[in-house]
Amino acid sequence: MSIESEQKTLQTAGTELVVNQGGSGKPLLVLHDELGDSGWLKWKQALAGSRTVITPQHPGFGVSPRIAWALTIGDLANFYAQVMVDQGWVGADVIGFGLGGWLAAEMAAQNPAQFTTMTLVGAAGIKPPSGEIADIYYHTTDQYIELSVKDPENTAEFGDLYGGAMTPEQFERFQDATAETARFAWQPYLNNPALSHRLGLVRDLPTLILWGKDDNIVPVSAGEVYQQAIAGAKLVTFSDCGHRPEIEQTEKFLSEIKSHLAA
Repeated sequence: MSIESEQKTLQTAGTELVVNQGGSGKPLLVLHDELGDSGWLKWKQALAGSRTVITPQHPGFGVSPRIAWALTIGDLANFYAQVMVDQGWVGADVIGFGLGGWLAAEMAAQNPAQFTTMTLVGAAGIKPPSGEIADIYYHTTDQYIELSVKDPENTAEFGDLYGGAMTPEQFERFQDATAETARFAWQPYLNNPALSHRLGLVRDLPTLILWGKDDNIVPVSAGEVYQQAIAGAKLVTFSDCGHRPEIEQTEKFLSEIKSHLAA
């Protein structure tokens, strides 16, 4: 029987925060990417058998209200640190995707002890030494989504998520998400030059870095910098895979995540 999720509105850290949550067990915090939460995907359902999978809807990204005082990803990281204390999530495992990976890394740089493990998936936040981070404002939303996977036609959940005409509600959320991404990360674009240096504090946090070798959104060279910056971090790359290994190679992705969480 499949495990369902539910949407909740928390009163926390001085504001409202909407979260999508399902399962039971130790909290697993999922920080979504720059386009917003993709929903209750198969990999989340699989992990919800033994974990409480919690995906906050980032403030200002179309669901939770914007936080006026949060002007940088570092500010947003501080906000989420307060939320974790308020909600009793300290010690959770965290998985961050794209912009959410950058957010997780900023949180770890501020206080690595708030997590038990960290997983970064195609994380922004580091300027890649080879290649460039795709410009979310140069491409239309449809083009950006197409770029995110190597083979859309043969990616099972891609059609479920993005097939057919975009609804007005989806379009509005995408527009809110890209606008808020610009507010947090316009210049320098989707990276923090200080982050790789600040991650020197992250020494005892087991960290897994997952990347598609054909990632056209954030080049894999950024993952290599993350590995070098975080002591003991493990980098796993997926062949024939773009920016979304969680839907492009779900079984391999889950295998790596489960091994990491169990270690």
